[in-house]
Amino acid sequence: MPYLLEMKNITKAFGAVKAVDNVTLSLNPGEVLSLCGENGSGKSTLMKVLCGIYPHGSYEGEIWFAGEKLEANHIRDTERKGIAIIHQELALVKHLTVLENIFLGAEITHRGVLDYDTMTLRCQKLLAQVSLAISPDTRVGDLGLGQQQLVEIAKALNKQVRLLILDEPTASLTEQETAVLLEIIRDLQNHGIACIYISHKLNEVKAISDTICVIRDGQHIGTREAEQMREEDIITMMVGRELTALYPNEPHNAGEEILRVENLTAWHPVNRHIKRVNNVSFSLRRGEILGIAGLVGAGRTEAVQCLFGVWPGRHEGKIFIDGKPVTITNCKQAIAHGIAMVPEDRKRDGIVPVMAVGQNITLAALDNFSGALSALDDAAEQQCILQSLQRLKVKTASPMLAIGRLSGGNQQKAILARCLLLNPRVLILDEPTRGIDIGAKYEIYKLINQLVQQGIAVIVISSELPEVLGLSDRVLVMHEGRLKANLINHNLTQEQVMEAALRSDSHVEKQPV
Repeated sequence: MPYLLEMKNITKAFGAVKAVDNVTLSLNPGEVLSLCGENGSGKSTLMKVLCGIYPHGSYEGEIWFAGEKLEANHIRDTERKGIAIIHQELALVKHLTVLENIFLGAEITHRGVLDYDTMTLRCQKLLAQVSLAISPDTRVGDLGLGQQQLVEIAKALNKQVRLLILDEPTASLTEQETAVLLEIIRDLQNHGIACIYISHKLNEVKAISDTICVIRDGQHIGTREAEQMREEDIITMMVGRELTALYPNEPHNAGEEILRVENLTAWHPVNRHIKRVNNVSFSLRRGEILGIAGLVGAGRTEAVQCLFGVWPGRHEGKIFIDGKPVTITNCKQAIAHGIAMVPEDRKRDGIVPVMAVGQNITLAALDNFSGALSALDDAAEQQCILQSLQRLKVKTASPMLAIGRLSGGNQQKAILARCLLLNPRVLILDEPTRGIDIGAKYEIYKLINQLVQQGIAVIVISSELPEVLGLSDRVLVMHEGRLKANLINHNLTQEQVMEAALRSDSHVEKQPV
């Protein structure tokens, strides 16, 4: 059987730097190939070459698709051939309907007039194909991320897609939404549609792939049958070394209580009858990692947003720092009390994409570089930026580069660097490793442990239970806004955490003194 896709000896350089260096890969009809590699390894660059975002002539090598040489000068050229890419940041127009998004740029007309009847019937069939039971007239902005992801796939199917490229498709999805997406990919396989799947979640890669291709530093390390590879093998190929333990196993000597929260309650910012956090109390000690686990909608993020003064709705409760009551209604007050936070959505809340990496790092600590006349000491600021970049191993061509051009892992490390400039006593990390690669995760885990050894108290929220259990000394389990359990992490299992979240009683296990 001839290949559907062949990319032969692809090289793409930016100046003297080769982002992709002599990479060759092939794909059969109906095959799922997972493309693995650390952030900055060249995966996205290779896919941009394939999709025509980097036009023919800007790279070396050849691309053959469906038996024909592909020389695309624009993404529209590859879409006409049946190649579609769905980026991690979805390209939907939120204020338009599902139907309008699916047919955007591909409208069906009759004698110059939009044929809504035909488009509606076609849209209904596409939505059924991706198991999405919604009306074509639904506004996309009213859908959850999982549903929006399926709308993107329906949009691709409308273009008669033969090769679907999914870039980190489940980074913001629940386990249930992820299971639905993987099942749809399997169904597309049965219809002969091939897929290139890019993900850092190796359990998904193993579950969905026929073959796995690993790229490191722009070079093709190897392509193997998925059933012949363990997750450990993929990691070793990705990082060039074996990670014997992803989570640093270091003892933490928790000290005195730093933070105490009593009867925290937060209401939905629009529907004020709904409690997103319901009468939650807990404490945090110096040099301790406190994990917060729970299903999506459990109230984890809302609770820490109240602590940091950024929850947009009404909330009440008591907060104590070193045993003294404090009032926190905004992030400036939180920072003054020694609390810093890495937000869940780094793109929206964590960075200013067009600003330089260095400016993003010092953004919250400019007072540190102000003299008597309030003028910035540029030399001191630049020295601090260089030290921060070195300390957190942020990979950037220059401190002046716009942070939006960095990989997700390097953006996350820059946000951490900004938090550390505030000299926090309490550091809140909400989904600290979402959408970043194994190597960057390992570096962040090591940094968290170093901070705890220095006496900083850390709160970690993660949708990945292995991450919560691998890092935390103690785990708070939340469900539907309530605190269901406070568990010491002595060989704690995922099953025990889920059982605590879902059991009907509201008993909270007490932490031993």
